[in-house]
Amino acid sequence: MPPFEKLPKDQVKVTSSTVMNNLQGKRLWLIGASTGIGRDLALLLAKEGVAVVVSARNEGALQSLIQEMKPVETELGSHSLVVYDVKKMDMAKGAFEAARELDGIIYCAGAYEPMTAHKPNLVALEEMVEINYCGAFRVLAEIVPRFVQRKSGYILLIGSISGYRGLPNAWGYGATKAALMHLAENLKCDLMGSGVRIQICNLGFVETRLTDKNNFKMPFIMDTKSAAQRIVKGMKSKRFEIAFPLIMVLALKFLALLPRPLYFTVISLMGNKSDRNS
Repeated sequence: MPPFEKLPKDQVKVTSSTVMNNLQGKRLWLIGASTGIGRDLALLLAKEGVAVVVSARNEGALQSLIQEMKPVETELGSHSLVVYDVKKMDMAKGAFEAARELDGIIYCAGAYEPMTAHKPNLVALEEMVEINYCGAFRVLAEIVPRFVQRKSGYILLIGSISGYRGLPNAWGYGATKAALMHLAENLKCDLMGSGVRIQICNLGFVETRLTDKNNFKMPFIMDTKSAAQRIVKGMKSKRFEIAFPLIMVLALKFLALLPRPLYFTVISLMGNKSDRNS
């Protein structure tokens, strides 16, 4: 990572607090905003008075989103868009420079392909690793040193409850979300006392173009607007982890406490109905 150069004082105009109990007046960079949860989260944040910098690969979708968002003007600027492919390392620095003055960042970019170990898809696996995990590293490598230097900042990573423990049908995806959870914990440990606030949001099933690929029952599935509302509520709390739906979270966290032999027995009794030939 290149050495960080101190920002001029006139470029460090962040608001005094990175606690998100009052979102109004903040300026947040939302990566993965063109569809699904990210899109509804951008719309909701705008209603909360947040100036949102929206990013994704699809410029047309971002322009349409900006037009839908409630206009907001803050000390750090208004809504804007930055076209950004999280898989391209050389775009990370340029994207951050374009986003510029920020109170915080939300990493919501995600890829998913249902898969079992019986028929691995290497292309899809690499895509999930690149977008779900490596993409977050590329952004954080640019933004964390700047937040640390000015002693304020906010980072929210959007994960999944599938990262709590190994589950059927989640070959590849679950591993990337477990890694993202681990990354959030690393950040929390390293940045204590720095003024930089870290949160991880672990979701259950949400109706998106990604879950449309599933051919199995998805308990407690919710729509993207409901998910966005819960995320914003969690952002205003002091919790490190935002996680829902509660029943699934508690069930999976309980299973995660079991010794591995017992855990695998429980999973086998629950039944893995995936089609091995699908």
